[in-house]
Amino acid sequence: MMKRVLMASLAVALMGMQAGLALAAGTPDTGPGCGLGKLAFQNYPNAKTKGAQVLMATLNGTGANTFAISSGTSGCTDDGRWWAENKTTMFAELNSDALAQEMAQGSGEHLASLATLLGVPQDQHRAFFAMTQERYTALTQAGEVSAVAMIKAMNDAISANPVLVKVSLNK
Repeated sequence: MMKRVLMASLAVALMGMQAGLALAAGTPDTGPGCGLGKLAFQNYPNAKTKGAQVLMATLNGTGANTFAISSGTSGCTDDGRWWAENKTTMFAELNSDALAQEMAQGSGEHLASLATLLGVPQDQHRAFFAMTQERYTALTQAGEVSAVAMIKAMNDAISANPVLVKVSLNK
């Protein structure tokens, strides 16, 4: 029974790969994309053969491709556009509890990292820390803060601060 399930799974996977190759027939040949398979065959002289392409696609389908695409490894990249546009909001989302605590205290490593992501120069971090502590309630909206709302409020607060207003922000 286990052997039948394995064989059926393999057959479905192979048919899925063939369907993918058929759908891509009208597009330029760019290979199986990025990932472990692409890396493994990058110096292979016959990388454009069907056999090599199937092996690359199979290796890419091991599950590591999701990590490769999201982290920009194994030849996967979007030139950093996604990360550059969202890095500050992502950081705030992932570290919201620590940031809220450090804003209330007026210092901390997460808050220093956020200042750097926002483009606040090192010599102005103290002013930034003081501003976040002073405007803590407005920045965190009494604990009901989303990362997007907090970063927008922080950018507005920096723009209104006479010391920090000249800072080049990553909005």
